[in-house]
Amino acid sequence: MKTIKGPALFLAQFASDEAPFNSWDAITKWAADCGYAGVQVPSWDARLIDLDKAASSKDYCDEFKGKAAANGVEVTELSTHLQGQLVAVHPAYDEAFEGFAAPEVRGNPKKRQEWAVDQVKKALTASKNMGLTAQAAFSGALAWPYVYPWPQRAPGLIDTAFDELAKRWRPILDHAEECGVDICYEIHPGEDLHDGVTFEMFLERVDNHPRCNMLYDPSHYVLQALDYIDNIRIYADRIRMFHVKDAELNPTGRQGVYGGYQSWVNRAGRFRSPGDGHVDFNAVFSELTTHGFEGWAVVEWECALKHPEDGAREGAQFVRDHIIRVTEQAFDDFASGGTDEAANRRMLGLD
Repeated sequence: MKTIKGPALFLAQFASDEAPFNSWDAITKWAADCGYAGVQVPSWDARLIDLDKAASSKDYCDEFKGKAAANGVEVTELSTHLQGQLVAVHPAYDEAFEGFAAPEVRGNPKKRQEWAVDQVKKALTASKNMGLTAQAAFSGALAWPYVYPWPQRAPGLIDTAFDELAKRWRPILDHAEECGVDICYEIHPGEDLHDGVTFEMFLERVDNHPRCNMLYDPSHYVLQALDYIDNIRIYADRIRMFHVKDAELNPTGRQGVYGGYQSWVNRAGRFRSPGDGHVDFNAVFSELTTHGFEGWAVVEWECALKHPEDGAREGAQFVRDHIIRVTEQAFDDFASGGTDEAANRRMLGLD
């Protein structure tokens, strides 16, 4: 067993044009002041990181990490959620996802996909340059419009979608292997990899690639009515990243999992700050520790009610309170009488 590292904070929801969230120097000082020991970096946000430089210059990466360290935090991982989303986009979502891409490739799905693949690979190289071992991503989605279909799905439709998804990701996973970095797909509604079954379908198609792994976020399982503790037991060997995000599901006679097209505040299922929802984080931290999770506990603030800065500050302490410092001795060692092989045999009546 290992003691989980943390607390860390995912910076994506905080970066903005307002100080102290508009520069790498300022936002890392702020995160440290909130009580964080690490930060997860959105690789698409030029206010915080120059991804091209990070992929091409070890010196830049050393300076980048050095500034964070000087301000009191460690770089835990890079995130390629938005770029990963664009590796596979169903045409129904072309317009909605255009804003994730560089201006020069918008309106051209083929070039947008090529750009996205290049971005994820650059982030992997940058991760290697920074000495990181895991990188977050979304899988993208080709089959999502057919998740709950009417009329029935055409035979073979899902197989074709997952075959294509695996084909697009396989070269990226091979580059991840060259870099020594795990790609951790956040299992998330809206992605083709949205639960354990779909992750397995993808994993099989990439030949159980050693760099194909999971970002575990129990909030997304609460909103699917999925057993988020059993999920750890099943996929412990593939869980390499962890987002601490809470959620609640309060179904009524009027709405349930799908939410009735309502805003986040008015949905039966909604995200909450850590400790304010239904996730049993005592059980989550216990299960992850039991199964030897070695990564960071990263707060991802998404809450329908609470101010982000309050959520961030409370989240740091919440994680500190839940990290289990692994013991090096058994609780009943005091009662041990000591033994040896001969004594063991006598106790069993063998001698």
